[in-house]
Amino acid sequence: MGKQKFTGEYPINASRKMLFPYLSTATGLCEWFADDVNINNIDKTLIFLLDGEERIARIDSIKKNRYVRFKFINEDEKPKDYDTLEFRLEINELTQSVFVRVEEYTETDDLEESYQIWDNLLSQLKEIIGA
Repeated sequence: MGKQKFTGEYPINASRKMLFPYLSTATGLCEWFADDVNINNIDKTLIFLLDGEERIARIDSIKKNRYVRFKFINEDEKPKDYDTLEFRLEINELTQSVFVRVEEYTETDDLEESYQIWDNLLSQLKEIIGA
């Protein structure tokens, strides 16, 4: 099974400055995205606990209050086969509303399930921040 690209856009009633820590820090991510997130200070990786499984990631790219992209590392895979996850905070120029754009490359053949998972996750985030 090959990787598929999932893209979802979620309007959220909050500023980029307020949202960014929830998308880019261990503390913020464990509030809504993962069961727990720890930082390995030796190699600067993040250890995500997701549904009972540990996943290790590195921040591949980051721009404060704009976007963060994680590369998940699977020890049995070659570097070109990394799973990526990107959170991008964008503004609709007409309405000035903020939305979170999620891009994920995933090993699934059911993108509808991915939409349901992300809908639930972003609903939790909105609840936490009161949006």
